Amino acid sequence: MQERKCWQPVMYERELTTSPKSVKLCGERLVLWRDQKNAIHALKDLCIHRGTALSLGTIRGNEIVCPYHGWSFNGSGACTFIPQLEDQKKIPEKAKINSYKCRSQFGIVWVALEDPLWDLPEIPELNDKNWHIAETGPFPWQANASRQVENFTDFAHFPFVHPGLLGDPSRPLVPEHTVVAEDHILFYEVHRPEATNTDEFPIFGNPTQETPMRWNSYKLYLPFTIVLTIRWDNTPNQMIYFFASQSVSDNECIGYCIVAKNYGEDDSNTIRKFEEVIFDQDKRIVESQRPEQVPFNLAEELHLKFDAVALAYRRQMKKMGFKNE
Repeated sequence: MQERKCWQPVMYERELTTSPKSVKLCGERLVLWRDQKNAIHALKDLCIHRGTALSLGTIRGNEIVCPYHGWSFNGSGACTFIPQLEDQKKIPEKAKINSYKCRSQFGIVWVALEDPLWDLPEIPELNDKNWHIAETGPFPWQANASRQVENFTDFAHFPFVHPGLLGDPSRPLVPEHTVVAEDHILFYEVHRPEATNTDEFPIFGNPTQETPMRWNSYKLYLPFTIVLTIRWDNTPNQMIYFFASQSVSDNECIGYCIVAKNYGEDDSNTIRKFEEVIFDQDKRIVESQRPEQVPFNLAEELHLKFDAVALAYRRQMKKMGFKNE
């Protein structure tokens, strides 16, 4: 599985407290915790002794302690203490569990189950104090992460799934756009009319309440990460959507969406409510799709010209070794 060689989100950093946290990535159960130096560690959530979930245990100093027999493991997965042994120098070499690379960036905890092929994207705006930042979600869906990502990049569904919020049913046409693939990144831009802000969700930086033109510049980082920069004509206002999907299993995913903007006041609560509405509308549709995973064999679904992003995504995923067939 090529996605094992990629950084994937597993939780917002704020969710990782002083207690162990269990997560699932690519079908594998992991336990994450912070040590007394605030460093983050990720291990297989399974004690080598009797297969107990370490996430049920406790943190002692820089180590995690199994709840069943009190065995302690350090961040590299090595057992450092077995209470039942009189001589701790006799801890078996086999007393070790798998550890994984983990890091924190953009307020998200990331894990790579194998050495990552690529680094995470650079997004300086998310570290700029002049930008308002809102963490939304997480959004768990019963679908493959590829379906969640492809839906995020689909322009044709806006008028029908999100009428009045992201699209207008009277304007169903998708503007011309070109997708450029460079290694594991897809670049594309769409210039289209914007749906006006609503009274309930006045979050977009439209210069007027009429129908402004909106520039959407996308960078899709294979396999499951997107950076969307939004601009409007006749205004310096900008908005950034950073989206990444966690491949929980073949048919489960969790989306993380961070929204940043350089205008107005900090309206994080409104943005969070807006994204809950949008993702709920999408969830109903995507969870109905079959197969749950995006088919990389292009003959399995019908594609038209306005599906350029989906076509490029499927071709590049297959080319880079993310095969699901």
